[in-house]
Amino acid sequence: MGGVTSLEEQLNCTMKLIFKKLLRHPTISINRNRMPATNSIHEETALLGSVPTDSMVDIELKNIQLQYPLSRTLSKDSSSLLMHEDKVETPLGSMLVAVQGDRSKPAIITYHDIGLNHTACFQSFFNFVDNRMLLQNFCVYHVNAPGQEEGAATLPEGFEYPTMDQLADMLINVLDFYGLKRFIGFGVGSGANIMARFSLTHSDKVDALILVNCVSTQAGWIEWGYQKLNARHLKTKGMTQSAMDYLMWHHFGKATEERNHDLVHVYKQYFEKNVNAFNLGLFIDSYVKRTDLAIVRELDLMKKKTARMIKCPVMMVTGNNSPHVDDTVTMNGRLDPTNSNWMKLQDCGHVLEEQPAKVSEALRLFLQGQGYAVHRPNRMH
Repeated sequence: MGGVTSLEEQLNCTMKLIFKKLLRHPTISINRNRMPATNSIHEETALLGSVPTDSMVDIELKNIQLQYPLSRTLSKDSSSLLMHEDKVETPLGSMLVAVQGDRSKPAIITYHDIGLNHTACFQSFFNFVDNRMLLQNFCVYHVNAPGQEEGAATLPEGFEYPTMDQLADMLINVLDFYGLKRFIGFGVGSGANIMARFSLTHSDKVDALILVNCVSTQAGWIEWGYQKLNARHLKTKGMTQSAMDYLMWHHFGKATEERNHDLVHVYKQYFEKNVNAFNLGLFIDSYVKRTDLAIVRELDLMKKKTARMIKCPVMMVTGNNSPHVDDTVTMNGRLDPTNSNWMKLQDCGHVLEEQPAKVSEALRLFLQGQGYAVHRPNRMH
């Protein structure tokens, strides 16, 4: 009997070691209804004979199920149904404005970049979970440049597209339409340039500016030539591969596909299928003909009163992979250091798409610094 007991003890120890090794595997779960099909385990259990099996734990390897991500789009989604859209008529053309939020709240006016509209540029950012509190504290007015809204009709031949200064002045019509006295400006790329221009001529109406990839200088010769060529192709041939490549570079910079292949695919589909190429060509023409903002950094308190400066607080944001980093550095050097901030986020070119959490946090802190009560949202874990 002693020999049998010793054998049973040895086999039990062996089984325990086998099960400990198996349980270390991350895809293994316990199931007491099935036995494994491993030859070594069968041999061990055969040697046990009449040893009770109640103390044993059976192992089952489960299959891995593939989870497919939801399809992403830059077109209007369910959140767009909560927006109210208006056509604001101006002497230089009509603009579509989408209102998101309670109009009794303080106003944020957004302006999109070239190749985009308010949906493609801002929808995903304002749908981001950390921005829910932002929409509870502000009403957002999304302005679309003439002919750039989703599903826009082709502008007539001979239509004289407004200059960048005229696009900025057209914001007065938006303020009058909604009865707004003051607002916070939020612009991206060409939209940021338009917001900066408006603040220079109507400083009493702008409380603060959030400018993403803002350029303060006129176009250089290389940019001018390349953009003029793309604008001509867009107006005559539609969305060519050259124009699409330029737009991808403009928004994301270099090595975009290495960072986010799916996002690149979404944007390329959008540019190919959802953009009115002729209207975009007119907008690019206007942007490439922009004049220098002619702003200066004046530190003398007496001269500040008459110097051409952006008077309101400014938060400038760019990404380290953006092709506009140097332009934002140049503009930051022309701003008043006492009321401006410059941020460069890592691992991104299009900061609203690739780093929405960091932009949201910076935006919240910036607005709190201006006296607005914007609390950090509580996340469910």
